Amino acid sequence: MFETIKYETKNHVAWIILNRPEKLNAFTEKMNMEITNSLKHASMDNDVRAIVITGEGRAFSAGQDLAEVDENMDHGEVLRSRYRPMMKQLAKCEKPVIAAVNGVAAGAGFSLALASDFRLFSEKASFVQAFIHVGLVPDSGNLYFLPKLIGNAKALELAVFGEKLKADKVKELGLATKIISEENWQSEVTKFAEQLASMPTKAIGLIKRSIQASWNMSYEEFLEQEAYNQRIAGLSEDHKEGVTAFSEKRMPEFQGK
Repeated sequence: MFETIKYETKNHVAWIILNRPEKLNAFTEKMNMEITNSLKHASMDNDVRAIVITGEGRAFSAGQDLAEVDENMDHGEVLRSRYRPMMKQLAKCEKPVIAAVNGVAAGAGFSLALASDFRLFSEKASFVQAFIHVGLVPDSGNLYFLPKLIGNAKALELAVFGEKLKADKVKELGLATKIISEENWQSEVTKFAEQLASMPTKAIGLIKRSIQASWNMSYEEFLEQEAYNQRIAGLSEDHKEGVTAFSEKRMPEFQGK
């Protein structure tokens, strides 16, 4: 089905595995398209209740494959035609998305992780704002998310100096949901993803929608959006199950509906 990624589902989790390990999972036009299509497929699959994006081998993604870059390239058009569809598909996904950063995430690989909802970070992984080192500006939504996560001053510092961030620094800045040891990597990522997949999926989507809306709304507008979202959540089967389980003094069994 795919050539540059692997796609598999298990226990309500879709795994999107970037699969160009010999090139540190660097992005090509084909990979951009396949990631976009796999995210769309996972979003539409009612059996999928959480999504993991990770890399095969020793890298998450080294960013754009420079073998596809030439001096006559219109970088803006590349972003519009290849990266924008991928990042928009990720942003509109209402299921929880986990970036399992198994190794270096540089350039647009860093951006992909930033746009995800949760970032699980291997103790041997690193983030690199690599753009400045080739005379470019951070792209693929990078500077949309990064200042919101760590503040304007630190985001500017990372963008201008291109410092490599190792696990301890990533955690200190609040960019990592969790740091995981190499020996426990697969089991801990799987456990985290399956926990999310067992939760009320519709409510998680509405939480994501509310947080995104808050960036561009007045307080009054947000309160109205909040009421609208709560109405939808209140009509869900998972809300009914949660209330029933509470009254019966048992753990709820959510179905993502």
